[in-house]
Parts: sequence; structure tokens; C-alpha cells
Amino acid sequence: MIFYGDSITDGWPISASFPDKPYVNRGISGQTTPQMVVRFRQDVINLHPVAVVILAGTNDIAGNTGPETPEMIQDSFKSMIDLAKANGIRILVSSILPVADYPWKPGLQPAKKIQALNSWLAGYCVTHAVTYLDYYTAMADDNGGRKPGISKDGVHPNAAGYASRAPRDQAAIDKTIGKR
Repeated sequence: MIFYGDSITDGWPISASFPDKPYVNRGISGQTTPQMVVRFRQDVINLHPVAVVILAGTNDIAGNTGPETPEMIQDSFKSMIDLAKANGIRILVSSILPVADYPWKPGLQPAKKIQALNSWLAGYCVTHAVTYLDYYTAMADDNGGRKPGISKDGVHPNAAGYASRAPRDQAAIDKTIGKR
């Protein structure tokens, strides 16, 4: 099992959240989905996992590597899903977590963009037999930002935020790959 993503994945102490599980963390802080497509073979396919959990997209919306249209972000998700399927890897895609504003790039008003991309992701996952992990609904406040107490900066989960995800991730993993 590979957890694949950006700083939200990179900062997750996977071994503490999933003790006695052979899960691998392949998060790299700051990455956008096109960068993740480039390293997908090295960090996912070549490790021969049964499944991959993909959490990405917030850095694309923040414009970390320049402007991207929603279609460009969607294409990157499609590419990662296609690559995983072509290699017999089961896929779980996490919603983009809610963000009211990026501390490193204030004023972008990302909430509506995140909601729109999550809506597309949920639909794409349904039509392509991919497990969708909806964390947005559980974590969002009324303004599209993060609920209090589960984030250290409004973007990255704190210990409580990660702890709230672990049992739900494990249940989805068990359902997706079959309990072993």
C-alpha cells in the first residue's frame, strides 16, 4: 500500500497511524499533480503495491508550479488512475481537503475551486470504478475552510486531523483490496 501525494501525505506519520501495516509514504511537499505523474512509475508502479491512496491537487490550486486550469488538474488525475489500472494497482483517491486560504499565497479564494474539483473527482471515481475518499465533507466548515482543531495552518492536518482519517482510510482500504 502506497500513500502518494504532496505535503499533506509527506507530513503524515503513516507507521504511527497504521501500526503493523506495511504501508509506504511517498509524499513530497509542494508537489503538484503533473509532478506526481512524472514520478508515478518510480514511487508507485515500481514498488508493486496492491493499492495506492492518492491525495493531491491543493498545490495545483495554489499555483505552486504556475497557473493550471481545472482540466489540466483533471488530466493529471486521469493519468495517475490510468497508470495504476494498467499495472493492476487498485486505487483510492482522496478528496482535496478544505482550504479557506493558503498561508504562502493568500487571496486566491480556493474554497469554490476545491469544491468544484472534488465534485468532478467524485463523479470520475464512480464512473471509473475507483474508491473515492470524501474527507472534504467531514473536515469543511461553512465557509469551505477547515473545521477548528484538525489543522495546524488551515491546509495541513495536525495530529487530530490525521487521527480522524486513519480508521476511515483503513476501512476503505479493506473494502477496496479485500480484508487480508
